[in-house]
Amino acid sequence: MFRTEITVQKTGLGLALQDKVVTLGSCFAEVIGTKLKQNKVDVLANPFGTIFNPISVCRLIQAAIQQSHTFEQQLVQHNGIWYAYDLHSSISAVSKEQLLELIDERLKNTASYLQNASLLIITLGTAIAYELVETGNIVANCHKLPAKNFKRALLQLDSTSLYFQQTLDQLKSINPKLKVLFTVSPVRHLKETLTMNSVSKAQLRLLSHYMQEANQEVLYFPAYEIMMDDLRDYRYYKDDMLHPTTLAEDYIWGKFIKAYYNEPFQKFVVEWEKIKRALAHKPFHPKSEGHQAFLGNTVKQLEEISHIYGISVKEEQHMLQEQMTSR
Repeated sequence: MFRTEITVQKTGLGLALQDKVVTLGSCFAEVIGTKLKQNKVDVLANPFGTIFNPISVCRLIQAAIQQSHTFEQQLVQHNGIWYAYDLHSSISAVSKEQLLELIDERLKNTASYLQNASLLIITLGTAIAYELVETGNIVANCHKLPAKNFKRALLQLDSTSLYFQQTLDQLKSINPKLKVLFTVSPVRHLKETLTMNSVSKAQLRLLSHYMQEANQEVLYFPAYEIMMDDLRDYRYYKDDMLHPTTLAEDYIWGKFIKAYYNEPFQKFVVEWEKIKRALAHKPFHPKSEGHQAFLGNTVKQLEEISHIYGISVKEEQHMLQEQMTSR
């Protein structure tokens, strides 16, 4: 045996298909959020774009809860586009007013989800952050502005722990039943050098551990450990040698749902995967009698799974009906 498999203990959380989920943080939060969405979970995935450092994650959660953070002072214009230092570059607009409206919309939507969600997944990417030299404020994104405008800093464990404890207390005040799942992103940050990446990941792992020890509602999922110790082979990395491959992501996803979701959901995922493969099928002869019968059978399968699990399949049905009526 040439591997050390990590077994993620079941927590008794037993999430169901109908449970709302929010994901925030690094690109791994995007991966998990996308997979949940593909499997019909009502999920709000990274509403502020990819956010790497823990302080920026906390600031955005608190802004959504309190609705009192002034983003206007954190805006910057570059090449005719307006950005916010607290958000990813994908959250941008051609005018300051449009950007502020977009941010307000994202904050309100996030607050609504947090109030009703069963699980919040926070994926921490790096403990190395960038401060705006002019103000000393930590930014979530530099938006490709001149390097001289920023100063690199290793966040201290004491300050990040305090930030997160305040954030967890605020979350508890608006949704006492909310569980918070911490993960450390398995994506390596080569830009900071591999030695500093190790320091950074150690900080984030300690932060997650301390939050779990101090708060009953906090859980930890070992995505980082699975990638580093279980899938300990470069074949599980993409060509950049930094990001997990689709195979690795699927493996980690499987560990995730077995630990936190109930058996009906796990059964649904298997059944839905078969339907997704049918929906993705590209026939050589789309108008043939055989393929049209295949489409009709897939429509029936969609109706059955919709009835059993109470999910909407209108989008999938519409796609199939278009293919069936194009004869």
